[in-house]
Amino acid sequence: MTQPVSPPRDSTGKVPSAARPPVWQGLSARADVRTLSLLGVLAALLLIGGITKPDEFLDTRNLQLVLTQASVIGVVTVGMTFVITSGGIDLSVGAIVALASVWATTVATQEYGFGGILFTAVAVGVGCGLVNGLLIAYGGMVPFIATLAMLASARGLALQITDGKTQIVTVDGVLDLGERDAYVLGVPPLVLVFAVVTVIGWLVLNRTTFGRRTVAVGGNAEAARLAGIDVRRQRLYLYLLSGLCCGVAAFLLIVLSGSGQNTNGNLYELDAIAAAIIGGTLLSGGRGTVTGSVLGVLIFTTITNIFALNNLQSDVQQIAKGAIIVAAVLVQRRTASTT
Repeated sequence: MTQPVSPPRDSTGKVPSAARPPVWQGLSARADVRTLSLLGVLAALLLIGGITKPDEFLDTRNLQLVLTQASVIGVVTVGMTFVITSGGIDLSVGAIVALASVWATTVATQEYGFGGILFTAVAVGVGCGLVNGLLIAYGGMVPFIATLAMLASARGLALQITDGKTQIVTVDGVLDLGERDAYVLGVPPLVLVFAVVTVIGWLVLNRTTFGRRTVAVGGNAEAARLAGIDVRRQRLYLYLLSGLCCGVAAFLLIVLSGSGQNTNGNLYELDAIAAAIIGGTLLSGGRGTVTGSVLGVLIFTTITNIFALNNLQSDVQQIAKGAIIVAAVLVQRRTASTT
């Protein structure tokens, strides 16, 4: 029987660094543990929902509703994950979604049909992201201040456009996407869009130079600059990406609600940040996970659905979310202290 071979040791009895497993293996193992933990939490929530309200919660229509509701904030969270990974923050995502949704549902815009609504929503989102990116990357403004200013401005402009009224969508092509006849093998189109955005986000963050640069900027911006990365341009691109995700989310919200309102996207920034945090993305930057962020979105959406089915008050729901966020941050700090 072959005996296991122990790693070589030096004169002091320690394992040489060359014989030790590479650091990335440890990081990958911790990422797997986080993902499995999130899957365990999600499974526990599904079990709770199935026990407390088996007929309602496990109904196909309700599960489709959970996924559909997760799709809008989920797309926003993918963009937020990139921004936080780079060491930034975007407090304006909810306001951008509101502005894009009302701008895309004005009477003048709807005259251009499906394409006009989609183009306007995406263009407004990218435009707001461009302003954020220029102020932060080339204007030297702190992300917190720049995006807070965008939050106030976008909300105000959205209110001015609507005059506080709901703008009803009359374009059949948009409304039809929300009907059950548009489902593909029982999956709502909004969920398919969310899935595509998630896959693209994962590939970009984990398999491209853009993703590696994003992590490098978040880990140490000065070291990234010395390594030849144009940090300012990278940050501009990241806020453009966040704005793009907001524009796509605004269109999905238009499809879901059939209208545009200045109150759309309320507190989306907090939900997106919270989902990214519990998913394992570091607030200080340098580490991000699209998979974890998506699981965080599903966890929060499932909690909301369970509370609604059980007629529990929203304040209890917010307390539960807050407790989950605090627990996630504490776990992050503990993990960081052991690395």
